Amino acid sequence: MKSPARFFPLVMGSLLAAGILLAAPVFSQQPGESEPNLLVPENSGYYQAGVMPDRIVATPAQNPARGFAVNWRTQQGVDAPLLEIVKAGDSPDVGVPRQISALTRTLGSGAQAANYHRADIDGLEPDTLYMFRVAGAGTWSGWRQLRTLAESREKPLTLLYMGDTQNKNLSHVSRVMREAMRHAPDAALALHAGDLVSGAVNDNEWGEWFEAMGDMPAVMMLAPAIGNHEYWKAFENTPQERRVLGGHWRHLFALPGNGAAHEHARDTTYWFDANGVRMVVLDGTSALDLGSMAAQAQWLDKVLADSRQPWNMVMIHQPMFSPRGRGDSDKLRQALLPILEKHGVDLVLQGHDHTYGRRSGEKPGQTLPQYIVSVVGAKQYRITDEARRSMRPVAEDTQLFQVIRIVNDRLHYQARTATGRLYDSFEILRSADGRKRLNEITQGRIAERDCHHREATLAGRKDRCWE
Repeated sequence: MKSPARFFPLVMGSLLAAGILLAAPVFSQQPGESEPNLLVPENSGYYQAGVMPDRIVATPAQNPARGFAVNWRTQQGVDAPLLEIVKAGDSPDVGVPRQISALTRTLGSGAQAANYHRADIDGLEPDTLYMFRVAGAGTWSGWRQLRTLAESREKPLTLLYMGDTQNKNLSHVSRVMREAMRHAPDAALALHAGDLVSGAVNDNEWGEWFEAMGDMPAVMMLAPAIGNHEYWKAFENTPQERRVLGGHWRHLFALPGNGAAHEHARDTTYWFDANGVRMVVLDGTSALDLGSMAAQAQWLDKVLADSRQPWNMVMIHQPMFSPRGRGDSDKLRQALLPILEKHGVDLVLQGHDHTYGRRSGEKPGQTLPQYIVSVVGAKQYRITDEARRSMRPVAEDTQLFQVIRIVNDRLHYQARTATGRLYDSFEILRSADGRKRLNEITQGRIAERDCHHREATLAGRKDRCWE
């Protein structure tokens, strides 16, 4: 009989020969070396579509108390799949669920081709827990549970707001998503302020983003703003260079379809009402680079003017006031700030600058709107001296998520670090006559974080804290 010491190499060798084990790790990170953006090896088929449904994501209808939409992905050949939905109960006997046929479109070619499916669900009851599942190729997903929003403004509403995820989603963003769900298990909506991935047309990046999100996109409604990295550049570095919307955006997210009347903003802008909040989502990239600024401004003005909600929020990727000192903010302020302030917007939620910063507008004594920039992902920039003077608090080298809770006439905001520590907090109090005042909450906050301890990134860049 062979000894265990001699038998082990023989078994391992047989497994290697059969292709069951890899002979060596695909990537070995050395001390002082920046890890890659993706954990999956380049050209890997790990995230190719299969018979089982994946990338399941629920998005709000214009009235998410009465409906929502679901997108999911399968391999090609699944052309008329179903979604089943029923009120959630305590028994595995779900009864006879309602069936909804999905619309199907194909994205990609060759081995990367996949079918994406959209089902719009209406006629639901407010503030009701539903369970749903979606079909694949002779298969079903597991049942998901999702609660519709309430229509009564007396019901509390909890929102999660995230800045850019973008880089190293699976290795670094995933832990922040888990921490966010621990701190806000009652969240009904997840708001993402753009740049979900770094490469708009890289399907593996989207695969890692969905894996990093975990259950979040299917157990609460997800409302994304589009960032510049959801576009790609045609004719790059030539006089003909232009932004082109990546195909994944239209195929992954089933949005309300009530956006600005411009060919480059119709699919990337939208609004919905959420239990006392009017949420308006803009496309800063299209406004700055594709000529839709005027159309979006006109649309925003009308959508906010028509709002009868006590709270109004706007989400856009590029900030009105840039903690990094980007010049595009000047153009956005000129076109959009008068509209935001005329209509008494409460929060403007932003990303893009890979830092944290919060401030009010430019008028003396003005406290609303609160303009907020935040970041989830690993790419971390440095803050300008001007931002340190005009914004409070600010943060460098810090991954964050935000929890917004609204109860009657009180909006409570918290920014927390990746480990759950309180970084920023305030509340907006609304009086009976509709007037609002800002109350800063400093108790429990940790000290402001900066990047002074690090002169450059591992790659030698001094304009960033981390790659």
